[in-house]
Amino acid sequence: MLYFILAVFSLLIVCTDQITKYLTVAHIALGEVIPVWDGVFHFTYFRNTGMAFSLLEGGRWFFLVLTAVALVLMVLAVVKKWVGHPTGLWALASIAGGAVGNLIDRIRFGYVIDMIEVEFMEFAVFNVADSFVVCGAILLVIYVFFFDKPKKEDPHASDAG
Repeated sequence: MLYFILAVFSLLIVCTDQITKYLTVAHIALGEVIPVWDGVFHFTYFRNTGMAFSLLEGGRWFFLVLTAVALVLMVLAVVKKWVGHPTGLWALASIAGGAVGNLIDRIRFGYVIDMIEVEFMEFAVFNVADSFVVCGAILLVIYVFFFDKPKKEDPHASDAG
């Protein structure tokens, strides 16, 4: 049942991401700034051919391959039970949903549609998918450091023979 819930969660991320991108393209001109919360954030329609801060700009095929490989590894991690704890599974579902959301853009347009820009610090314009990838990655780090501990063998188990 948990796997079904995680799949629905990932699908909801993809749908929310694609809906926000559709609304951005439909209602905001490229480069236009729409104030939302003065001093905190605004919407800005931006086309990103790279990754955060436009790094590796124009690397469409690199990102397509990288995303495909990452998705395959995430599926393997679940199928092979490399990740079994719910914390790790939620992290992977979050990353996968965000990755698929941006993958759709890269396949359809050759770039990712970004629209959220924070004003209180110098940061890249991002989207819903990016948010879930980052939050999922943070959760995955928490999982690795706190929940993915190898089980210690009982030191007395070898003395039983």
